[in-house]
Amino acid sequence: MTAPGSAPAIKICGINTPQALDAAVVARADYIGLVFFAKSPRNVSLHDAAVLGERAAGRSKVVGLFVDANDATVAEAVSAARLDVIQLHGKETPQRAAQLRAQFGLPVWKALSVASRDDVGNAQAYAAAADLILFDAKAPKGANLPGGLGLVFDWDLLAAYRGKTPWGLAGGLSPDNVADAVRRTGATLVDVSSGVESAPGVKDADRIHAFCFNARNA
Repeated sequence: MTAPGSAPAIKICGINTPQALDAAVVARADYIGLVFFAKSPRNVSLHDAAVLGERAAGRSKVVGLFVDANDATVAEAVSAARLDVIQLHGKETPQRAAQLRAQFGLPVWKALSVASRDDVGNAQAYAAAADLILFDAKAPKGANLPGGLGLVFDWDLLAAYRGKTPWGLAGGLSPDNVADAVRRTGATLVDVSSGVESAPGVKDADRIHAFCFNARNA
């Protein structure tokens, strides 16, 4: 949890244009997320990822989001975008997370879907395999996307977390609720995607600014 008076790190996920990246940098986001998942409206090609990674260099750290990707897909993205972090948003096991961390020498974040206390407890299995746990809302049955759906889960469930691995909060965050989320949960990182968009995959600079300001001043 964040120390009293300290602000969480901020990640703006689903960046797919230079304009969106610049808005995140101006708003002083700590991380920008690039999505490498074809079904997502925020998916980026390797070419675009390379452009965005170069533009972000020295300004914001770059997180690559993958959903049950194979080694070749991860390797291509790491190289093209010069990723700083690998984020796993599928059904990757602790063994898979540990293998990718060892293979690429990068921090690995594991997103876990939450709908119950048991889901929060599952984080313990990743204690030695992930550098950060990202608690996100569980997608509805049959959904094509594992996240980025604007869904919020019951933050009180996070009281069940007893692990020592740092953790972040995602799932339905927006400029309107992020300050409350930070105050109530003490998350060390907040992650937003659809909550700063004007349409699926279209980032809004004003909403990005408001989100970062509100998170930082909670």
